[in-house]
Amino acid sequence: MEGTLTGHTGPVTAVAFSPDGDTLATGSDDMTVRLWDTSTLDLSPVDTLTGHTDKVTSVAFSPDSRTVASGSLDGTVRLWPNR
Repeated sequence: MEGTLTGHTGPVTAVAFSPDGDTLATGSDDMTVRLWDTSTLDLSPVDTLTGHTDKVTSVAFSPDSRTVASGSLDGTVRLWPNR
């Protein structure tokens, strides 16, 4: 796949590919995590995860690709299902 992924309204501060390579997670100053399906040519996010109250500074996948963790300047780490 080649293209530009857009949708965040603030700077992107974190990026991680899932271990299986099928999903890309991005975190942003806009306080969201977005999930992208890298197995298709669709450049739209498949999910936008909201709940942090400050900038997202890190994203990571579990070894089985089923869970995404995000860290934020709000002092929390959130766990999300990878859909």
